[in-house]
Amino acid sequence: MWASPRRQGRLLPVDADSDTDPGLDDVADELYGVPPEEFIAARTARVDDARAAGDRALAKTIGALPKPSTAAWAVNVLVRAHREEIEGLIELGGLLREAQDSLAGDELRALNTQRGKLISALTRQASARARELGHPISTAVATQVEETLRAAMADPQAGEAVLAGRLTSPLSYSGMGGVTGMRPQLRVVRDPAPAPARRSTPAGEGDRRAREEQRQEREEAARRAAEEKRLRELAGAREEADAAAALAEETAARAAEERNRAGELDERHERLQARVEELTAELARAEEEATEVAAELRRAERHRTTAERQARDAAAARDRAEAHLRDLEDGG
Repeated sequence: MWASPRRQGRLLPVDADSDTDPGLDDVADELYGVPPEEFIAARTARVDDARAAGDRALAKTIGALPKPSTAAWAVNVLVRAHREEIEGLIELGGLLREAQDSLAGDELRALNTQRGKLISALTRQASARARELGHPISTAVATQVEETLRAAMADPQAGEAVLAGRLTSPLSYSGMGGVTGMRPQLRVVRDPAPAPARRSTPAGEGDRRAREEQRQEREEAARRAAEEKRLRELAGAREEADAAAALAEETAARAAEERNRAGELDERHERLQARVEELTAELARAEEEATEVAAELRRAERHRTTAERQARDAAAARDRAEAHLRDLEDGG
């Protein structure tokens, strides 16, 4: 579903009709580019602006603009960032529709392969853009984005709606029933095409042709369903391969970090080991020197003891000599 007025049985983008209020165009362009959680506040602010300007009709119209789902918002911001790629996707869808009857085999498979690659790449771009804007999307939302891009390829009117950048809910393409919105479901209504004139044929021939046409329609529906399933499986396989590649890159980076850390620790260990060896040598030298000093200390202690004994003996001899001298002096 995309924000639009109804006109002549169609659902049209807001900017697809010349009588759309240019003020509404500007507001819609702004609102459908802001994250969903900011939409209500931004819409209220624009309603207040319109009322302040005296344009009550514009205020009422802005107030009725529906809030986009996360998937719709992701597609809207994708269009704003990668419009040329989206235009190329829609152009490829036109080529595929033309090629259904005019091409066969290898050429048609090549276009289908290109479609699958382009849709997967743009889905990853939408996820990356949402992540850049601080609003990462889940795998389920990414699947809705992918289905919306697939619908834009399959149906010209859906492609125009996607390019308008004002989706309010994701789109899906059923293959036979046209494009539908997911929330709420909505069928893109085309103007009825004139029925081809019937040529008169015999009754039996008409029944045979009708049965043949029904058989061909069933086969075509089965082929398209199988092709869509194959493309979805291919997209899932690519997503798994991308996730595996990202995991391998992440683990390789961690391994490189651990190798660098181990190298740094090895260098540090070698430096510390060299320091230990250096300190061990210094300690051995210090112990040897301490042993030598201890021996010298013991010798010095012995010398001190001898010197102190000699000093005491000398002092005693002195004292005796002095006493003898005093005795002699007193007796004389």
